[in-house]
Amino acid sequence: MSKEKFIAGLDIGTSQVRLVVGQNNPQDGSFYIVGAVETNSEGVSKGSIVSIEEIVSAISKILEQSERMIGQRISSAFIGISGVHISTLTSRGVVAVSRPGGEIKEDDVERVINAAQAVATPPNYEILHVIPKLFSVDSQTNIKDPLGMTGVRLEVETQIIEGLSAQVKNLTKTIYRAGLTIDDLVLSILADSEAVLTKRQKELGVALVNIGSSTTSVAVFEEGDILTAAVLPVGSAHITNDIAIGLRTSLDVAESIKLEYGSANPDLFNKKEEVDLSEFDDKEQGKVALKHIAEIIEARLEEIFEMVDKKLVAINRSGLLPAGVVLTGGGSKLPGIVEVAKKEFRLPAALGHITNISTAIDKVNDLSFSTALGLALWGFELEKQNETSGSHAGLLAPQIKLIKDLISKIKDMFHRLIP
Repeated sequence: MSKEKFIAGLDIGTSQVRLVVGQNNPQDGSFYIVGAVETNSEGVSKGSIVSIEEIVSAISKILEQSERMIGQRISSAFIGISGVHISTLTSRGVVAVSRPGGEIKEDDVERVINAAQAVATPPNYEILHVIPKLFSVDSQTNIKDPLGMTGVRLEVETQIIEGLSAQVKNLTKTIYRAGLTIDDLVLSILADSEAVLTKRQKELGVALVNIGSSTTSVAVFEEGDILTAAVLPVGSAHITNDIAIGLRTSLDVAESIKLEYGSANPDLFNKKEEVDLSEFDDKEQGKVALKHIAEIIEARLEEIFEMVDKKLVAINRSGLLPAGVVLTGGGSKLPGIVEVAKKEFRLPAALGHITNISTAIDKVNDLSFSTALGLALWGFELEKQNETSGSHAGLLAPQIKLIKDLISKIKDMFHRLIP
């Protein structure tokens, strides 16, 4: 990978659009971040695009900002996709090895993964990722990498991640109208895992929870594989709404109070500690106990974590993940949130920690940038795998090819619409 090549990750959130740009650091092989920019986002609701024009405008603005920062126009990016329409399912595929008595080659692996994705998906859904988990060669099971093994029958268990076709097409059209080429569409919470989870955590068993503005995404990993992923229709904006209702004040004042005085731990305050609402808006009157504000925040966080725990119950992992719960996203920055997570999940909990990068830009270490950073890291890892032909490149190939085929179809359709 050449030092000059820029790799970009674009995260289109409900409240913010964020772009992270990086490149290979030839001195130590790490990923060096050269740019991180954000701008306000409108036109997205619960992770899904509701106004293409407004998002195109936001992306154009952020591309101009990044060009001023790094001195070069970004022409392509790895794009995050999220939203409550995302669903997952497990599928199996079986094929006969093409060379009887011979070695299993990359084309055998590709064929068996293609066989696994031939499931009956709803007509209005598209397959986003086909992630191989375990292979079986004849009677030998639980194989991580079958390349080079000898056998007659090859079987794979995969995790398939799907998204609503209309949302995939809307996102793709939006990116092209903003003048960008799509390197790959990646489920946002999967990208997050690249930025804040270690290989050891994924092996032991961990739940990654990203609290965004209007959605909370969760992905569960065990033995290095993803077990499930989901996007829930609640986020930090709901905490703001609760504060506004509880204090009978405006959303702007509620957001300011949350950012300045918000805490998820009511025990930190006594009943006499108060905040004057006129401090935020001259039209507002009265004082409110900080303990009351913390109780409102704690109640909504407990509800969010209860919804996440239901996803863990569904896969029999509630209270059973040794590496616990890792929190990321802008909503995870609330003081006291880790203690609430420990109590609700009955597991170890911690804020995500950005790893595997080097940078002089402090902003990129903010957890609200974890998705954009993870998307760029996804691209960096993919570039390395493509350069060093090996087992992982072979296993990822069918999945990436699938996405590229889908993007190509939508791109052709979009070009036909342009007069």
